[in-house]
Amino acid sequence: MSGVQLSRHGGPEVLLWNDEIPVRAPNADEALVRVLAAGVNNTDINTRVGWYSKTVTGGTEDSEQGKDNGQGAAVEKVTVENGGWAGTLPLPLIQGGDLCGEVVAIGAEVHALAVGMRVTCPINQPVPTAGKPTAFVALGSEFDGAFAQYCTVPANQLSDVSSSPLSDVEIAAIPCAFGTAMNLLARAGVGEGDQVLITGASGGVGLAAVQLARLRGARVTGVSNPQKQEAVRAAGAEQAIGRGDLPEPGSFSVVIDVVGGPDWGGYIEALKPGGRYAVSGAIAGPIVEADLRTIYLNDITLFGCTFQPSEVFAELVSLINAGKVRPLISKTYPLRDIAIAQEDFQSKKYPGKLVLIPPECDAGI
Repeated sequence: MSGVQLSRHGGPEVLLWNDEIPVRAPNADEALVRVLAAGVNNTDINTRVGWYSKTVTGGTEDSEQGKDNGQGAAVEKVTVENGGWAGTLPLPLIQGGDLCGEVVAIGAEVHALAVGMRVTCPINQPVPTAGKPTAFVALGSEFDGAFAQYCTVPANQLSDVSSSPLSDVEIAAIPCAFGTAMNLLARAGVGEGDQVLITGASGGVGLAAVQLARLRGARVTGVSNPQKQEAVRAAGAEQAIGRGDLPEPGSFSVVIDVVGGPDWGGYIEALKPGGRYAVSGAIAGPIVEADLRTIYLNDITLFGCTFQPSEVFAELVSLINAGKVRPLISKTYPLRDIAIAQEDFQSKKYPGKLVLIPPECDAGI
């Protein structure tokens, strides 16, 4: 099959096109899926550049190897041993955590799936144990993902979305963005009447969080640059504010954050007493500062959100099949143009999601 392989950590040049990648037959508990479309995400770029390494302290855009860090020094080289979120990556690796595909083969022990079924799955796939109750593996990180014509996935992680009115491209834009957003809102207990501040509100996760928070009956304010605030309001936000335009202290019951960076202390100050802060990203920088007195004197609760319980994604699949959520797709690209797509993604000039389309292949493999 054809696909894109990550050869090492670095810039777009480390993404290599290969027309001779072997198609791995499914094990007894797996399914082989023909990839119909695959979304572009921060996590793919973070993994490529090695941003998850503790040696990196800036935002994603500062982490390209060899780039100037803005202070006259090159970003520190990230090694294979420390560049993945969980350590060493199995290179070469097919990335791609956002999948919409068609089942073309199933293992002997798989009974809940059928050939021809349209499916999707979470990017962070829960595999909890008694000793590690929040353990998971990530599609396109611990095992090969969707940036190829075919993808082999554990069958118990796949969900049937054949009945959804959404297109293949739309479904491919949902797992990471909407799954992350759904998890953030669930962990923070967002519900009717909550006043929610959402950072990065014009991005994939942000727009998803706006939609989902409105479905839960919350009132939403989105943080976005002025050029994309119309999209934020169209998704359901009552108002949109600019980056750096921090709200009045004590204005919100919940902050949903995927940005971090220098404004982090202001987001904490924006919470009411008893407020909840949930985070699942730090594109503006992972090293942050706030006044601990604000947190403990106001009884603020902080939630770090990466592990997604299976019931969270199941709830999202119900919304997908009912057509109650719909991502904003700004642009699609042939899979071979992944470097261009990731460059456009990092430029932040498009709201919502960008999606890659693999070349056509023989579904009867």
